[in-house]
Amino acid sequence: MSHVTLLTGPERRRRWSEADQCRILAAAFAPGATVAAAARQYDVATSLIYKWRRTMRARETGFAEVVVVPDEPVAASVPAAPPAVIELEIAGKVRLRIPLTTPPTLAAAMVKALGVS
Repeated sequence: MSHVTLLTGPERRRRWSEADQCRILAAAFAPGATVAAAARQYDVATSLIYKWRRTMRARETGFAEVVVVPDEPVAASVPAAPPAVIELEIAGKVRLRIPLTTPPTLAAAMVKALGVS
């Protein structure tokens, strides 16, 4: 038998709590589960489940601002103080400077994002 819901008045959006989102994400990405099945079970769009997953991942890994500047010659007459950064040069093409105040997990994520293992 079919089920019909008639809504009158202004359209309302459902608000999902973070606990509900986590529960739905766990169901959608459990071993052997499919996102489409979880979306049907909880009456949620599949795109919303993927959006929640991106949001959760972004919160976990975090992001750091990256500024790319051209190399400038350092004046030999001015003694420079040692920089308070970790500097990585990858294959002579990419140079990454990570401030010492960066949390280790974020620094590892930045290096991983560049494809360095």
